[in-house]
Amino acid sequence: MTDSPLPPSARTGFRYVLGQRNFRLIWFAQIAAQLADKFLMFSLIILAYRVSGANTGVAITLLAYTLPAVAIAPLAGVFADRHNRKGLMVWTNLVRAVLIALIPAASLVPALRGEYVHLLVLTFAFSAVGQLFSPAEAAAIPTVISKEALITANSMVLGTMVITLVLGAPLAPIVSRVEIYAPYWIATGLFLAAAGLIALARIPNPERTQHTGERHPFKQLALELREGMGVLTSSPVLLLAFAELALAVLVMFMMFTLAPGYVTRVLGVAEQDTYLIVVPATIGTLLSAATLGQLGRRWNRARLLMAALIATGVTLLALAVLPAVLRNFVELQPLTRAFGAAASLLLGLEFGALMIPALSALMEGTAESVRGRVFALLFMVVNGVSAIPVLLGAVLSDVLGPDRVIGSLGVLLAAAGVLSAGYARRVFAAPRPPAPGQQHRQIPPA
Repeated sequence: MTDSPLPPSARTGFRYVLGQRNFRLIWFAQIAAQLADKFLMFSLIILAYRVSGANTGVAITLLAYTLPAVAIAPLAGVFADRHNRKGLMVWTNLVRAVLIALIPAASLVPALRGEYVHLLVLTFAFSAVGQLFSPAEAAAIPTVISKEALITANSMVLGTMVITLVLGAPLAPIVSRVEIYAPYWIATGLFLAAAGLIALARIPNPERTQHTGERHPFKQLALELREGMGVLTSSPVLLLAFAELALAVLVMFMMFTLAPGYVTRVLGVAEQDTYLIVVPATIGTLLSAATLGQLGRRWNRARLLMAALIATGVTLLALAVLPAVLRNFVELQPLTRAFGAAASLLLGLEFGALMIPALSALMEGTAESVRGRVFALLFMVVNGVSAIPVLLGAVLSDVLGPDRVIGSLGVLLAAAGVLSAGYARRVFAAPRPPAPGQQHRQIPPA
């Protein structure tokens, strides 16, 4: 039984998904929580520099913000699969609201004014609690809408992430100019609103896995972590979707990191003009999300993923090579900026075409009892492990130039897409057995 009597072909598209009350509440909560998170992230950079007076202080604060993604995310996935996901999402939003409110409250204590350590502690605690929320939310979405609507739902989720990032980046410093602690009170209110919205939604509890015999809690924890990893590694479809997601986010992080150097050294404009590639890429991602959300279910997923991977590689290679070619012709030099903007728009479209189908495949292919652990592993890779190649890319860019790094990345991605295209078609075409522990669950009425 699904959440409405409509046939599967009618259970897609934005109108249908927005008509599902439980998903709508979760999505509104995500908008509030994501905007609060971005507000905090950019406001922390400003406050950390003011309190510490050094760029090192900013770097350490951002490290405290990202470190829990590696250290805690796998454990958070186990927790999300064991406990009531709705309660988990409500309480994590409430706790995050309290933790954020403590940052401006601490400024009222004379002994903590100008003190930096408490900011690190609160930042780490906030990020750690957030690791519990993300896998619970990702695991809950497929339980409140039909399978056919997942690609539309994920388009909306991706669009929300992009929009809140774009809004948070300029709004945080603008509000901070009015009052340095104002963004934290706004973020507190947004997290409280997110908790209230989740509390109104009907979200099924995760299925309980019965374990035979008594085991030490740490042994049981290790067993459940291995179970989540085993589900991922035993399915070619899940592994392929996981790899595509990781690659998409890696490319996004890499381009954000190299953007200032690219616009100055390759396009020949000031670093403040990074918007020339960031804004078109954002627009492209939103266009991709809108298109796939409405029509993506009709397209072959394997072809879409591989075509997007190859196209991303070709676009990156063009970004690396063509600006130098254009500069060799006086009449074509004015087109360099326009080319950079157009190529960035294509990158945004391709990013969405990588992320949305892969995310939907990961949701569809995992059993409810292990979905939290699988997504926790994804968040660990995306937030933590991907920092290593991004850092390496930044170092190589300083030595070799951003165009060579971007071009090399493009060649690798295009080659990977060409070499894996046949494998992807076979994997997605093969009949898929039910995921281990997969049970048919009734979706609550909207």
